[in-house]
Amino acid sequence: MAEWRVARYWTETELRDRLNALGGARRNFNPDSAGPGAPPWRRYASRARIARGEKGPPAPDGPFLRARNALATYSFSDPDIVQAYFDPEAALEGRRQLLELKVPLLRYLCGVVVTRVRDESTAESTTFGFRYDTLDGHIEKGWEWFLINKRHDTGVVTFHVAATWLPGDFPNWWSRVGFHLVGPAYQRRWHRIAHARMFAFAAGAPMGVRLSRRSIVHQGPAVVFTKGETVDAALQAVRQARDQ
Repeated sequence: MAEWRVARYWTETELRDRLNALGGARRNFNPDSAGPGAPPWRRYASRARIARGEKGPPAPDGPFLRARNALATYSFSDPDIVQAYFDPEAALEGRRQLLELKVPLLRYLCGVVVTRVRDESTAESTTFGFRYDTLDGHIEKGWEWFLINKRHDTGVVTFHVAATWLPGDFPNWWSRVGFHLVGPAYQRRWHRIAHARMFAFAAGAPMGVRLSRRSIVHQGPAVVFTKGETVDAALQAVRQARDQ
């Protein structure tokens, strides 16, 4: 079961011990388990344009490379909703992370592992990103992709999040009920702020978004950003969230 606390944080030593313990944790799901009589996998996704750079492959000092660094370090996640802890010296593929999920007064620690990395370029585009899978004790079961893509013909850089999941192992019944009540709202807020943070990182300036090393996991129905909403609505959502 996920470890949880009420209005208290874990110390650096406690987090290090729990992160080390993730080395022996296994995935808490079977990707082939869906079938007759089994609950269907739930899915959600969002995509936003976060930059327009020069045409052609990514430049060393361009928005794609800046967004790539933010993606690899999980800096796009709002630390007020989800905060990630991991060994910064560990290779991305195979990296195990502790995610601290935050809702009012409550904190949950859940483990994930990066199982796949995409780092590829064709004549048409360049793509970078990774997928993580949930580990034993996570309050969700499934996997999530985080990808950035640059079109060489237009210079447009997009950020895409896509998850496939089932409810996981909650420590008690009221956590499960509460998560399903507040989860969708937190998931939508997380997506808006994540896209805004990636826009800020790609631009090379925080643009009013508080940057941090921290991060979180999320769930809920699909959240789709239209082309017109990409930047202005996302940044406005961040400002409103910070003013609340």
